[in-house]
Amino acid sequence: MTNRVLYDAPGPKTLRTERIVSAIMFVALLAGLALLLKSGADRGIFDDRWRVLYDPPKSQTAVDVWKSLLVHGLGMTLKAALIAAPSAFVLAFIFAIARNSKNRIVSWVSVAIIEFLRGMPVLLMMFFGLLALRLDSFSAVVFGLTLYNAAIMAEILRAGLLALPRGQAEAGTAIGLTTWENLRIIQFPQVITLMLPSLISQFIVLLKDSSLGFIVGYNELLTTMKDNYSFFGDTSRLPLFIAVVSIYLIVSISLSRLAVWVEKKLANRHA
Repeated sequence: MTNRVLYDAPGPKTLRTERIVSAIMFVALLAGLALLLKSGADRGIFDDRWRVLYDPPKSQTAVDVWKSLLVHGLGMTLKAALIAAPSAFVLAFIFAIARNSKNRIVSWVSVAIIEFLRGMPVLLMMFFGLLALRLDSFSAVVFGLTLYNAAIMAEILRAGLLALPRGQAEAGTAIGLTTWENLRIIQFPQVITLMLPSLISQFIVLLKDSSLGFIVGYNELLTTMKDNYSFFGDTSRLPLFIAVVSIYLIVSISLSRLAVWVEKKLANRHA
C-alpha cells in the first residue's frame, strides 16, 4: 500500500528559509527579553527584595522559605492532585462503560452527566462542594477536580474505543464474551495503552487546576506564596511569584516530558 501525503517534503531552499526565519525569531526573542530586563532594572526591581529567596529577614532562613513553598505548598498541591487523578480515572472508567452500554437509557444518562460536568467550571464545582455539600476546603478541591477531569478522561477513553478496529469487539463477542468482559479483557487494556499520553497530559491540567484551591481556602502553593509575602512585606511579592511560577513550570515540563517519553516508548513497541 502506497503512503500518501498531503504536502511535498521541503527542499533545500525551503529548509534554508525556515532556518533563517527561526534564527531571526530567536534573536528577536532575546532582544525582547533584554529590553524587558533593562526596563525592570530601570524601575529598580533588581534590588534587595530578592534576598527573601536566599537571605530573608525577620529571623527566617532561606531553608524556611523554600521549605514552606516546596514541602508545604507544593506538597499540598500534589496531595490534592494525586488523590483527584486516580479518583477521576475510576469515575471516567465507569462513565465510559455506561456510555458504551447497549441500554439506551444508561447511555443517554451517561452522556448527559459527562456533558454537564464538561460544561461546568472547575471552581464552581469546588464552591458547590464547599457550600452545598459542606465539605472542608481540601475535600472541595478534590471533589471539583475529580468530577471535571472524570468527564474529560471519559471522553479520552471513548476516543480510544472509537480508534480500535471494530474487529476487536466482534472477535470477543464471537468467543462468547459479554460486553463487560469484552471491555475489560480486550478493549480497555488497548485503549489505556493507546491514550496514555493524553491521560498524562490531562493529569498536568488537573495539577494546574489545583491552584484554584486557594480561592476556596485550601492551603496549596499559591496560598503559601500569599502567606509568605504577607509576612515578609509587599516588596517580596515579585520574587516569591517568580519562585512559584518556576516551581509550576518545572513540574509541568517534567510531566510533559514524561508524556513524550511514554508516547515514544509505545510507538517503538508497536512499530
